[in-house]
Amino acid sequence: MVRRSDAPVRKTSAAVQVIAIEGDSRVRRPDRVVTEEPMEIRLHGPGEAPRSVAVTLRTPGHDFELAVGFCVSEGLVRSRDDLVSIEYCVGPDGEQEYNIVTIARRTVVGEAIRPRAFAATASCGLCGKAALDDLAVVCAPVDDDVVVPWSVLRTLPATLGESQPLFSATGGLHGVAVFDAAGVLQVAREDVGRHNAVDKVVGRALLDGHLPLSGRVLLLSGRVSFELVQKAAVARVPIVAAVGAPSSLAVDAARELGVTIVGFLRGDRANVYSHAERIGS
Repeated sequence: MVRRSDAPVRKTSAAVQVIAIEGDSRVRRPDRVVTEEPMEIRLHGPGEAPRSVAVTLRTPGHDFELAVGFCVSEGLVRSRDDLVSIEYCVGPDGEQEYNIVTIARRTVVGEAIRPRAFAATASCGLCGKAALDDLAVVCAPVDDDVVVPWSVLRTLPATLGESQPLFSATGGLHGVAVFDAAGVLQVAREDVGRHNAVDKVVGRALLDGHLPLSGRVLLLSGRVSFELVQKAAVARVPIVAAVGAPSSLAVDAARELGVTIVGFLRGDRANVYSHAERIGS
């Protein structure tokens, strides 16, 4: 697999001036906000022109991981052996365009790229049922008998917090991390979009040859949505833990797909919404 080097260090935050209000006091001071830029993901096989898979708004950095992880969750890439190259688009003047990542696959893509149908799933039960039926076709239930002790699980949010330098600077990032069953941090990523952060850790795992992510815990700094359960199940992650709450459709999907969801993981408290047998004493 050929990988053109990732982008040079990009600005992940920007300087702004704010009016800070505290009580009756108003003070102008400098602050920093997280960078948000669009990135297009393109895919092609031998003899095919690159086709757009998706455009996502992301925090620059780890773009190749993001592109690969997204393609994994969509069933377009399954292993490192599927990849021929990952590179940034080259513009008319020969300069690399860091907002377009193109992945070349060993096999023809054909009609594998399909419109994503998840945008409307949060609004009605019928849409949710359709989404679950669609997911069941492309992703088998996670069969993993790992057990993670509660004494380990409760320590993970603090470790993730220590791995979020950009959040500390801006307060505007989602953090995602992968831990093993002993609570050892394997990879952590930040992004303005929680789904992007998940794609980045999944993409890193594939590029390192660590997929499937059996026996692992995926920790989220925010809430758990249906889409994140889907991404975890495709990557074969048995436990998804979060400091926030899951949605109803996320819980339904997790129960059907064999994924353990732990929500409101804060200090000595948590709620287990599905497959609680994986959380030990």
